[in-house]
Amino acid sequence: METKDLKNKGAFMDKIDHFVINEIPVPEITPDQVLIRVEYVGICGSDVHYFHDGRCGTFVVGEEPFMLGHECAGTIVEVGSEVKNLVAGDRVCVEPGITCGKCEHCKSGEYNLCPDVKFLATPPIQGCNERYLAFPAELCYKLPDNMSTRVGALIEPLSTCMYSARLSEVTVGDTVVILGAGCIGLLIMMCCKARGASKVIICDLENIRLEKAKELGADYTINSREADVLAEVERLTNGRGADIVIEAAGNKITIAQTPFLVRQGGLILLVGMSAEEEITYNFGQIMAKEARIKSQFRFVNTFPTAIAAVESGLILLEKIVTHEFSFNDIQKAYETCIYDKSNVVKALVKID
Repeated sequence: METKDLKNKGAFMDKIDHFVINEIPVPEITPDQVLIRVEYVGICGSDVHYFHDGRCGTFVVGEEPFMLGHECAGTIVEVGSEVKNLVAGDRVCVEPGITCGKCEHCKSGEYNLCPDVKFLATPPIQGCNERYLAFPAELCYKLPDNMSTRVGALIEPLSTCMYSARLSEVTVGDTVVILGAGCIGLLIMMCCKARGASKVIICDLENIRLEKAKELGADYTINSREADVLAEVERLTNGRGADIVIEAAGNKITIAQTPFLVRQGGLILLVGMSAEEEITYNFGQIMAKEARIKSQFRFVNTFPTAIAAVESGLILLEKIVTHEFSFNDIQKAYETCIYDKSNVVKALVKID
């Protein structure tokens, strides 16, 4: 089929908690881009924050209709004249951040910190909740034969969690506490186990998520609604505390718990991004323990590793999916993630 015969549509957030689906032009590609027929898009916690709160951390949705979605995979239908490594028919996933390649961060390998990055669905950059997406070929990764585009759409969050495991410095024998058993928390848990953590304790308010955590390899689970997390972690670590505490819920309450859970000389990694910019935090505990705090922003050079881990069977990525919605039901998809979040681990939108 000629690209001129293709028809595109996109889902736009026209106000808080509301989508409209409109017909839009098929994007024209530049010589270094490919045109992708998007097949699956994941719903990230940041998408939900934008949809329901109008912001995520320091990023705020403007007045113009805004397209969400940055976790996607699909099939290439056209390639630019300068593209050599991909052809029409290739199935790919997309690394959603286009960096400048010239700043000190890009040149030093910290491209996730590029001040001029254009990241899908981070205001004011539009996302990928559309049928056709034009994107730089160098940021499109070919999927192996044993990986579907459904799983390919999950490579982006897995890449984030691969980076979490790297930043946390987790190694053989470590005890790790993870706060939050949503998609990111569960994937971080799987990555930590793959790196040799001997004891992973994961905490959440919802039993369905904790059951999923047990299924995927958690050593211990704690329902934070029913038990005292600090007391339980103290018991499970024989009073020592965790070598590594990873906050993956993006909640001011769980962020505030982290200094009480880490051991003397341990490490705290803040992954979840709260809707609030300022949070009360007990630095007295940090100082007394000489604990280290790291924060994480997205990922760096982890897409190939994530794809390899799934291809080999080391990470059973598809098991985190609990919900799938058609494109026309995207409003319901997001409402389910907000109002039935206790039953949602990971939701996907199929661009049918």
